[in-house]
Amino acid sequence: MNQQFELPGAYKKWTMALLIAGVLALLWGLIMYHPTAHAGHGENVNSTRFWAVLLQNSTYWLLTVNASMFFICVTTMAHGGWQVAFRRVPEAISSLVPILGAITLIILMCIVFGGRTDIYHWLDKEAVAHDKILKGKEGFLNPGFFLIASAVSIGLWWLLGQKMRKFSLESDRMGTMDYETGKRWVWKNTVWASLFTVVFGLTVASTTPWLWLMSLDAHWYSTMYSWYTFASTFVSGLSLIGIFVIYLRNQNQLEYVTDEHLHDIGKFIFAFSIFWTYLWFSQYMLIWYSNQTEETRYFIDRIGTADNSGPYHGLFFLNLILNFICPLIILMKKSTKRNWTLMLFMCILVIFGQWINFYQMVMPGVLHEHAQLMPFELGIAALFIGIIMWGVGRYVTKNSLLAKNNPYLKESMIHHT
Repeated sequence: MNQQFELPGAYKKWTMALLIAGVLALLWGLIMYHPTAHAGHGENVNSTRFWAVLLQNSTYWLLTVNASMFFICVTTMAHGGWQVAFRRVPEAISSLVPILGAITLIILMCIVFGGRTDIYHWLDKEAVAHDKILKGKEGFLNPGFFLIASAVSIGLWWLLGQKMRKFSLESDRMGTMDYETGKRWVWKNTVWASLFTVVFGLTVASTTPWLWLMSLDAHWYSTMYSWYTFASTFVSGLSLIGIFVIYLRNQNQLEYVTDEHLHDIGKFIFAFSIFWTYLWFSQYMLIWYSNQTEETRYFIDRIGTADNSGPYHGLFFLNLILNFICPLIILMKKSTKRNWTLMLFMCILVIFGQWINFYQMVMPGVLHEHAQLMPFELGIAALFIGIIMWGVGRYVTKNSLLAKNNPYLKESMIHHT
């Protein structure tokens, strides 16, 4: 079996085109939007937009690629062998965590050390001193804690994810494992997968979204926010896995991946799209029902009022259509989850839909009524997509696409859902 993959020329061209488009968009923003300009109290909206777009994209794409390692770890802990036939795909995607993590950390440092009170209002010391709510959150909403917690979170995702990838690649050189060797190898993987899952739960499913995203409006909070963010990025992470699995299978790679595996990926995407919707509805319904001013402000900024629908009104409902209605209608049937073309379309749609969701999570809190979904926003997204394509391409060409000595490989080969 030839498991060494060489990138097609078309893939390289698309990667380069996206990277060039993204770099040009970034340069345009640096030249035209004056990102270093003071932007307190709405004085320079374009400067605010520049940093808000970078924050939205860096956090979204970092959490999305990190979800691939979470997928590996939870299936490892469950002794799920079905995913071994394409395991190198989520490994390749998760290898981007160090790169996107470093980019995200740099952006966060620029925002904090640049005193961007237009992004994080709690950076304004005078405002904190005279605001009871901000004062009460000062213990964790301060530059020192914010950056240390961010660096530790990204560092742990990096190190634990690297450990899991290292174990997987080492198995290629170990030769066929006997029962005892395989048992020890599986146990070692399970232990490290458990460590990653605990860290993931304490960061992505808890504290990290509070710091990076919910604190954009430090007066508002939701106990469901971190789970909502997790569901958003996990379903987009599953969709990213699906895209690369389909692409590589179309390139005559991953020969043990069948309709059964695609069907299961589709079931995961369908299930977590519904889970995301459940969290979205629960958060919205409880805030609407209680009708408390400090809570409803979040949705008024996004939906508008009876007198003024606001600039985000259309995106608010597009978000629901892309992330709930489409997956519900299209992925409910068994046949659609086995249709490679339709699954590719749905994976792309879900990733775009959750990107729109993150746009809704970030922009109204910092830009308010000055919303504009312009080429700059799409260009920065193209830059991150190009980086992901480059990183995944680099990983799959350097390493075998088949985890050939994994003890669960046979189970994956004969998998039937």
